[in-house]
Amino acid sequence: MQQENPHITFITPGAPVATATHGGRAKCLQRLVRLDLPVPPTVALSFDEVHRIASGQMPDMAGLLAPLDVAQLLCVRPSSEDPDWGGPGAVLNIGMNDQRYAELCERIGETAARSIYARFIQSYSINVARLDPDMFDDLDMDDPEICQQALEAYEDEAEEAFPQDPAVQLSGVLRSMARAWEGTSARLLRQAKGAPADAGLGLVVQEMALGLGHGECGSGVLQLVNSTTGMPQITGRYLSQSQGRDALRSGAEALFLEKDPRGSSLEEKAPEAFEDLKVHAALMREKLREEMQIEFTIENGAVHILDGVRVQRSSRAAVRIAVQLAKDGIIPKQEAVMRVEPRALNELLHRQVDPEAERDVIGTGVAASPGAATGRIVFSAAEAQASAARSEACVLVRRETTPEDIRGMHAASAVLTERGGITSHAAVIGRGLGLPCVVGASSIRFQMRKKMLIAPDGRQFREGDVITIDGSEGEILAGAPDMVEAALDDAFQTLMAWADDERDIGVRANADTPADAKTARNFMAQGIGLCRTEHMFFEPGRLTVMREMIFADAPEDRLSALEQLLPMQRADFIELFRIMQGQPVCIRLFDPPLHEFLPTDRSGLRDLAEALNLPLSDVTRRVEALGEYNPMLGMRGVRLGITVPEIYDMQARAIFEATIEASRDGDAVVPEIMIPLVSAKREVELVKTRVDAVAAAVRTEQGEDFDYRLGVMVETPRAALRAEDIAPHCHFFSFGTNDLTQMTYGLSRDDAGRFMSAYVHQGVYPEDPFHTLDADGVGELLLLGAERGRDAQPDLTLSVCGEHGGSPESIAFCRKAGMDYVSCSPFRVPVARLAAAQLSIQDKVG
Repeated sequence: MQQENPHITFITPGAPVATATHGGRAKCLQRLVRLDLPVPPTVALSFDEVHRIASGQMPDMAGLLAPLDVAQLLCVRPSSEDPDWGGPGAVLNIGMNDQRYAELCERIGETAARSIYARFIQSYSINVARLDPDMFDDLDMDDPEICQQALEAYEDEAEEAFPQDPAVQLSGVLRSMARAWEGTSARLLRQAKGAPADAGLGLVVQEMALGLGHGECGSGVLQLVNSTTGMPQITGRYLSQSQGRDALRSGAEALFLEKDPRGSSLEEKAPEAFEDLKVHAALMREKLREEMQIEFTIENGAVHILDGVRVQRSSRAAVRIAVQLAKDGIIPKQEAVMRVEPRALNELLHRQVDPEAERDVIGTGVAASPGAATGRIVFSAAEAQASAARSEACVLVRRETTPEDIRGMHAASAVLTERGGITSHAAVIGRGLGLPCVVGASSIRFQMRKKMLIAPDGRQFREGDVITIDGSEGEILAGAPDMVEAALDDAFQTLMAWADDERDIGVRANADTPADAKTARNFMAQGIGLCRTEHMFFEPGRLTVMREMIFADAPEDRLSALEQLLPMQRADFIELFRIMQGQPVCIRLFDPPLHEFLPTDRSGLRDLAEALNLPLSDVTRRVEALGEYNPMLGMRGVRLGITVPEIYDMQARAIFEATIEASRDGDAVVPEIMIPLVSAKREVELVKTRVDAVAAAVRTEQGEDFDYRLGVMVETPRAALRAEDIAPHCHFFSFGTNDLTQMTYGLSRDDAGRFMSAYVHQGVYPEDPFHTLDADGVGELLLLGAERGRDAQPDLTLSVCGEHGGSPESIAFCRKAGMDYVSCSPFRVPVARLAAAQLSIQDKVG
């Protein structure tokens, strides 16, 4: 017995076996032994022992084999700390030699014995002796002389006889598997899956239950749930006269488990064994507190449990399994909440490419907005709208999107851009719309004039060709692969309700349109944390009026144009307030530079000249005059509100008139008005004075009172540093981390995608700072702004409304920084709710 040696341990209920030292498979087998399940005798080798074997220090084989029956064949299986890290394949039937072959011919028949011996010779040759697999290509595995032929082939190739000593065979298998784990390619592969560089491998040596012979013999797998839906369903396969996982590879020859009209079943062939398996699986579910897949062998009607592994599951199944385990009292609700990866919810909220579908990848980019969609290629927003009018799904392809493309994005099924990063315009709007989006796809050549995409392999895709955008994986696929539909079922709603009971930070949504607001309500957002009003001006009827206002030379002319926009804007706000039913709505005043509303091509300039009844030369000169060297750092945001104050006056009036109207129908509305791009106290004072004056005028005109809250969007470093000056004039600060990151790094978020992967790969940045909040740099500005703001205004409400608001890692920082809420794209609201709940639970446990 090996009980004295913790590195070579016979698995008993009290043996010193742990996942961290012997791997998950070894620990699971010990748990099955504790449940008194029919597990064949097993010896576990620790990580340290396997490492020694890889370096050439072989264990005492006699001592290792002492607890096992020398008359039985053996198998060796890997046991890593995390099954997702992989490992070398199992080797079965160790100990098979000429003597055992003769014995098994008598015991189970010549055909079965021949199959076992021939397969072992082949497996040993390829996996242990590292011989060329081609040496077996010309051999007929059904030939009565196959064993002798295989032995001769081995001897010819290896220039030595096939080992007959079981101890020598086992030594070779152990050494081969240990060295395979520590090889360079295997190490890189598991590191790509998240394993540490020094991750260890354990091995388990187990007596074989043959699965071949007289009576009912075979092997298979069984689980109690459907891996795709998580619904109760006995699934798996069984194959008579087989070993290992042959049943999963055998196709039509395998039997169903339960009775099935499509073919024979284990339930009919071996009903007692089938009942035993169901009882064993139910016991494992209850005691191991998890849905498990059993790997089993039947030998002469008797069941042997070889292994138990956690059921592979889709995100949809993961939610249902966790919820059902909690409802059955097997795990607490808090643990159910902790068992679902927040980002996995994206698969539930969006259509996805079927995991079983063939993927013809023609290019890759940044996975900017999750989900997948198929459509015909179009190269302009107008073509996308025309396609939608014909009820044809389309993929909008642009070098990069601008606000002028928004209507086309609404019409498209997906978006693909050549440029951009995780917080580029296309990415942010795509996430807000729930629109699959891949940006920065520089591996594909975009030939916009020819309306053509050229894949790296030379294939050409023209307008009208069908492609699929997988925004979850960042891949562009040719054709239309099968899809899996979104699934927000009762289990999802239950899990989210449990999450809301636990979280301690608010979650709002960024919503620019009534459709966005409805999505936010459906996902139980606690209000709108950012409404970007400029997106309301890009509809054709409004865009012309907006351009008239931009071209106006005198304030009275601007006012005339804005008077036409006022009722449109007011109607938008009324609908938003009504949809949100009294929940807070934070409206950001006009932010972008005016040139974004003007055409850039000759044809657009001609159309504008005609619409405004002006000479083309005048229009061209005016557009050129409005251009800026760096418009995102130019006259935009509060700077525009101060130099062209009529715009903010109109918006404030629209907000206040909508507040009065919406409050008549239901709960009182208290709008939150946010000033963008603030960097100085005086900017806030000037805007606040005008907003207060508009409020007073509306109260007088309407004869009704109302409340509102005024705040600033902290997105410049100076605003964070001078927060104590600004806060006394505000009810709230909302940190716009997209622009704050851009300005802190001096890095364009639209261009960062071109080199960010190289920066992260070489360790310049640990992560893309537009994807995960930079806690050391940008985070320090948030902490300073929060601390200084609350020192000057103790009841100041604090939030983050950049895209980081939906990142689980960033939410952790926001909680520690004392933020009252985060705000993110509507489709990221469930992710944020679940992540916040998990962080709260971790704090309570820790």
